[in-house]
Amino acid sequence: MADAPLTLAIFGASGATGGHAVSAARRRGHRVIGLDREDPAAHQAAQCIDWRKADVLSDDLSEVLKGADAVLSCLGVGNDPRTLLSPPPLYTEGTAAICDAMQTRGLDRLIVISATFVEVRNRGPVWFRLPAMVGLARVFDQMAQMEAQLRRRDGLAWTAVRPGWLMEGEFTGDYTVQADVIPPDQIRTRHADLADFMVRLAEGRDWLRQTPAIARPEDDDKSSPRAVANEIIG
Repeated sequence: MADAPLTLAIFGASGATGGHAVSAARRRGHRVIGLDREDPAAHQAAQCIDWRKADVLSDDLSEVLKGADAVLSCLGVGNDPRTLLSPPPLYTEGTAAICDAMQTRGLDRLIVISATFVEVRNRGPVWFRLPAMVGLARVFDQMAQMEAQLRRRDGLAWTAVRPGWLMEGEFTGDYTVQADVIPPDQIRTRHADLADFMVRLAEGRDWLRQTPAIARPEDDDKSSPRAVANEIIG
């Protein structure tokens, strides 16, 4: 844990991972700037959360980062087929806009979400690979471009976290972290565990300019072909 409380700016703070990141930050004693493209008034007010409206694809983000010590990007796209066929450039243009705003503010610590499948697409059993890789190919390609963009930004203390196939579930803290790719026998990562790891990264300088992968074993009802196929196909 950080020596003193931080102010963490969290993009996508009302999303699946972002909401857990807000909870993890508060649990660990930090202040939170919650950033979302919808009007913050539409969200249920959370005590000690400074909600600010921000669209990473159209807004000047430097003002909404005022007062932040570090930035977490929990942006992501939905799983519906239309979005996956033509995903918005959140990971590329959106992340670039965040980086530009951070530079304006003199901030350097950035934690973003990528995916283990950017590095290797043969993780998980065969029944998982084809639908997942085909369905999300354009998203993974965009994540790869995002990582390449980050590597070209000298002086930026970034970490691109690579989870497996994300799932709901309570926070466990019982997750495996290793370089670049998740273990070959694991395919699932809980939003809550991913969020916890991202907040912990923001507290220090671990995994600087690297791509740690995070996953954990899950019961068959979450890792079976039927369970995962239902999430991929909908």
